[in-house]
Amino acid sequence: MRQNIYAFIEENEDVRNYLRIQPIWYKKLMRNPQHLDQLETEAKYFFKKSIPHRVSKFSEGVQVASMMLHMFQAMNNSGS
Repeated sequence: MRQNIYAFIEENEDVRNYLRIQPIWYKKLMRNPQHLDQLETEAKYFFKKSIPHRVSKFSEGVQVASMMLHMFQAMNNSGS
């Protein structure tokens, strides 16, 4: 395997773990090293670290916070 690809895999923990789960990527990278970006994208989607996943997670957090705020307001108003 090329040194630059090996170094990239070693420094990126998600890619390294994804390669352990999907070892077919070793063969793909040996034949086509330019697919490294595709591997990184698939690893991000697998571990739910892509931008759409992060936006969704943030949105869910905001919804939970909003629900809690409304609940506290309702409890506060009923107690008065």
